[in-house]
Amino acid sequence: MTIAPFARHVTIARPSLPRAFRRSFPWDAWRRDSVARVLGHMFRKVGRGLCEPGGLPTVGIHRVLVCRPNHRLGNSVLISPLIAEVETLYPGAEIDILGSHATACLYDNRFSVHEVFVLPQKIARHLWVSIRALRALRRCHYDLAIDACHGSQSGRIALALSHARYKLGFPDPRMNPGSAWHALAWPRHLADRSVFLLRQAYAGPTRADYPPLNLDLTPREIQEAAKVMGRVCGASRGSHSMTVAIFPNATGAKCYSESWWNQFVDTFQALCPQVQLVDLLAAHGHSQLGSRLTPFYSQNLRRLAAMIACMDGFISADCGVMHLAAASGTPTLGLFSVTDPTKYAPCGGANAALDTRGMHAVVVATAAAEWCAKLSPKQVAGGTSSRG
Repeated sequence: MTIAPFARHVTIARPSLPRAFRRSFPWDAWRRDSVARVLGHMFRKVGRGLCEPGGLPTVGIHRVLVCRPNHRLGNSVLISPLIAEVETLYPGAEIDILGSHATACLYDNRFSVHEVFVLPQKIARHLWVSIRALRALRRCHYDLAIDACHGSQSGRIALALSHARYKLGFPDPRMNPGSAWHALAWPRHLADRSVFLLRQAYAGPTRADYPPLNLDLTPREIQEAAKVMGRVCGASRGSHSMTVAIFPNATGAKCYSESWWNQFVDTFQALCPQVQLVDLLAAHGHSQLGSRLTPFYSQNLRRLAAMIACMDGFISADCGVMHLAAASGTPTLGLFSVTDPTKYAPCGGANAALDTRGMHAVVVATAAAEWCAKLSPKQVAGGTSSRG
């Protein structure tokens, strides 16, 4: 048989599907079912080998892998309590993380973190980059590997590929119906669930309270941000006793309209004339509020977190930057119009969540002003007002 030489590239048009069908078809569910069918044997094998409650030793855990291959900023921030818990239970251990570019930016310089394996956002489009990252992970040997998210197929694949003496992940009742995990009462907040998973597997005593979101910002980061803060706000700092950041952006249905935010700002400024508002710009660099507020922009997540740490408060819709603000230590008010506050609220301290469904922007701003009135101005070395 004669094989013809390779010809020039020919593009074959895909059959066009009706737009209504493309929008209504449950592509995510179809994709997950397809992956589950193809990798079912792998999932069953790793599911049967998961550590049971009380099965994790208190000693001998020195190398730990945390798997959270997701590119949303909020999900990268929400693993910080788990990392803190690993540091508490195994204070001499070294931690690797499988995550995203956001994960690397947030945790690369953390003392306990040795390496962050970065997967590209579109794995299929960057197949070789993904393969190189997973091969590098496969070359490592761990005492403990943790799949930090319930229901994450990519996290479970990473857990299956890892070499670890103990593997910890959320149990699937279909894979292991007799597991003791199913009888436990799990916390609702996503930041607490992976901590609960680790604590229940740990054979020794643990604390009752959950660690907060925390990025371990350094004093130098705070001081440098405070200097920038003074230049950004300029002379207007003298006429205001507090500074509050707002982030008028979010994804999809969680995002409030431009007119909504303008009504919110009008009401809030009328009720709190002593507060200077700073407009934190989204990654695209455009503001929903025009030029009416003092803006600040940074694509560097730790720089953005350090700037928020120099504020007296932070207000935004439920989004990744909201979790970043809570992790900076600044009192954070999250506005929820779609998602469940019991799962995603900024928890602890003066943080609060407000369910705004059915509420007018004026009513929401009034509630935000009441929340802000309970806050106290901060003091930071290197700046006039910030955290102490």
